[in-house]
Parts: sequence; structure tokens; C-alpha cells
Amino acid sequence: MKRRSFVKKTGLLAAALYSNKLFGSTMEEEFPVVRKIQAQRRFVSKAVDNVVAEFSSKVKNKEYVWLFNNCFPNTLDTAVTLHPGPKPETFVSAIEPDAMWLRDSTGQVWNYLSLLRRDKPLKDLVAGVINRQVKYVMKDPYASSFYDDPAKISEWKDDLTTMLPGIHERKWELDSLCAPIRLAYRYWQQTKDTSLFDTEWQDAVKLILKTFKEQQRKENDGPYHFQRNSAWATDSLPMQGFGYPVKPVGLICSAFRPSEDATTFSFHIPSNFFALVSMRQAAELFRMVKADESVAKEMDDLALEIRTALQKYAIIEHEVYGKVFAYEINGMGSFNLMDDANLPGLLGLPYLGAISVTDPVYQNTRKMVLSKDNPFFYQGKETEGLGGPHIGKDMIWPMSIIVRALTSTDEQEIGKCLQILKKSNAGTGFMHESFQKDNFSQFTRNAFPWANSLFGELLWKTYQERPHLLV
Repeated sequence: MKRRSFVKKTGLLAAALYSNKLFGSTMEEEFPVVRKIQAQRRFVSKAVDNVVAEFSSKVKNKEYVWLFNNCFPNTLDTAVTLHPGPKPETFVSAIEPDAMWLRDSTGQVWNYLSLLRRDKPLKDLVAGVINRQVKYVMKDPYASSFYDDPAKISEWKDDLTTMLPGIHERKWELDSLCAPIRLAYRYWQQTKDTSLFDTEWQDAVKLILKTFKEQQRKENDGPYHFQRNSAWATDSLPMQGFGYPVKPVGLICSAFRPSEDATTFSFHIPSNFFALVSMRQAAELFRMVKADESVAKEMDDLALEIRTALQKYAIIEHEVYGKVFAYEINGMGSFNLMDDANLPGLLGLPYLGAISVTDPVYQNTRKMVLSKDNPFFYQGKETEGLGGPHIGKDMIWPMSIIVRALTSTDEQEIGKCLQILKKSNAGTGFMHESFQKDNFSQFTRNAFPWANSLFGELLWKTYQERPHLLV
């Protein structure tokens, strides 16, 4: 099944679930149990259960409690498969379809990382995610998603690219190779465990560095090309599968956006910011485990090259907002002013640690992104947020609203985002991929563990920092 899911009409479901409020006042009667029972959960974490219990006992708003109970542990409940052994691995499914994305799997377990010191089995599970990501990078650094079964043949086997068994999709997305570094770095920060950073891990990071340099395209277009026979123009690349030409200025090409739509101009600015952060983190880890110092220096040099190019080419003078970051450029003067709902996007740069939330260019960009000057900013009767080409016009992604709240210092803005997100569950108890701007019950993807994890992260952060907003 394609990741662009069919839009489901769920008005009757939502009405049926909410109708339970008529029959009593307890939480169970108002908000039906939709979380899997414990016997059916794929993984049970004491630390996660304690967090859920604390939130449930302290937060007065029953709907936020219900949503937190459902969303925060959702990835552990539904999406993980543990493979024990001398070097354990964890497969993290996106559910729809049953494949593991390097990007999504990092996001799906991110909300658990602060709990690793309290729960060794949870720590081992995340270590297993890192081990599995390493295996996938070594299999094919240009692929974005993989099956648990290494022999499984993809529904996209006829794509004009080098498809191997076990690969779900081979869309080159620069952020896909940043995500495993982000996860490994934060795992180390939380646990101080260096045992994962063995020769195999180091080889995978060296391959990431090699791939980044190939896609700077300084001498040629590199080895990657991709075409698909599809009615969706954003599912294939022009120019014999290499995309439109760029001028080599030090940035890294990304054939596809994090949304898995083809880039218009191959220098995707949010992903290059992400790569800048990732190279600095990888260099620090290499030095910390006393790996190859010359490779660490190469990473630092690449990070500096990306930073210099971003400063020179990524900032555009907008007639209304002043200096803003472009979404995509080609290094020849062409640029795309927009933002997409997915991560990484311009809105989420501070969330990735790529830039300060107070940076004036970021603040100008934020104003542009959250306005009608962004072609993918949609406003409905009760809601507003970002969408993108992946689902279609007027479809807002809850993820964009979550990221807006996570990168805001304005309590009124955060509260507004929380209220929209609460309504967007449409009686299901979970976050979705997208919803129609005037109809919460028209949404895509019943099961979207990454969005659930991200929303759980927002609710927990709000509880710790601004509990008065959870009313």
C-alpha cells in the first residue's frame, strides 16, 4: 500500500465514540478505551507506564489524559518488533505500510529517550533501533524505507533505480541519513553508553559521509537516479531520473523531500541544515570513541562548507518579511518560497537544533510560513496548519501544528495549537497524517505512530513546563 493513504470518512465513528459522554461522567464512559490491552502490546515499559500514570493523575482535562494515554506509548504498543541476539535489533514499523523508515523510526522513539536511564529494557530497545538503522544504511544509503524481511520484494520493484530485496522504497531523501545520527547522538547523551559505536556503526557513518559528498555533485551527478511510472508527478524525477541541474556550491542534493515528494530544486534547505547538525554530531561521536580523526575532520569540514553555503545562498530578501530562508534552491538564483508539513521543514529548524528560535531570519521565515504567502498554509473554520503536495489541497497535517507548538515561546500560540490538535483526533483518540481543514472527521491514516509519539512529546513537555495550558 502506498504511503499516500486513502482519505477515510469517519464522521459516524467519531459521533459514536463521543456519544458515550451521554451515559455517564467517568473517564471510561466519556472516552472509550482504544489503546491495546496490555496482553496485546508489543512492548511494555515501566518508565513509560509511570509517565502515563503521572500525567493522568496530575492533569485535570480528561481528554488530554485520554489522548496522552493513547499517543505517548503508541509506538511501543503497536509498531516495534524485537530481534534478540548478541547484537539485538528493533524493527519499527510505520504501520501503513509495514515498513521501517530511517526518518520515521527515529521520530517514533524520540519521546522515550529521556527515560532510558530509568528503564534498561527500553534502553536496549532503542539500542536495537540504532543497530537496525546501521544495517539498513549499509544495505543501501540511498533507500528511505525497508522491510523486516530482507528477502521481501517491494510493490515498487519496477521503479527505474537499483532496487534490492528488502527495500520498500528507494527515494533519496537527505534527511534519511541524518536521522540515525540524531538518534545515536541523543542516545549517547542520555546513557553515556558507547558500546554501540563499534566498527560497523563507524562504517555506516563513513558511508553517510561518502553519500553526502557524492550528492554535492561537484564533479558529476553521482550514482543515484530514480523514475517511476505514476500519475503523481511528485513521485518521479525529471532529466533521466537525476532531477533538474544544480550549481555545485557546497550544499547536498536531495532528490525527494521528507514528505517523499520530488524536490523542485534539489538543494532542500531544511535537510541541509539537518545535515550540518548531523555532521557536527557525528564528528563529536567519532572523537569520543577515538575513531578515525581524519574522518572526523572531514565531517567538520563538510559541516563548515554547508554552513557557509547556507549563509550565502539560502537567505532570500522577501518584499514583505525581509530576509527569509528559501525552502529549496538550485545555486543558480532560482528558489522556492514555501514550507511543507513534514519534518524537517523550515518551521522545525529549532526543534532539530539547527538554529536558535530567536534568530531573526528564522522568525521572519516563521511569519511567512504561517501565512497565506506559503502556498501550503491552510486555514479552515476552526483550524490552521501546513499541508503539502503529498496528500493534496486543503489537507492539514497535525504534525505541522505539533512542530509549531514545540518551536513557540508564545503561550497563546501553544494553547491554540493544543486546542486544534485535541479536536483533530475526531473521536479516535489518536493523531492522524492529515485532516481536511473544515472537517476533522475526514482524515488520512488511522495509524500514524510517529505523529502519536510527537504529540505525546508535546503534551509531556507542556505538562512539565506549562501545565496550566492543559485545561
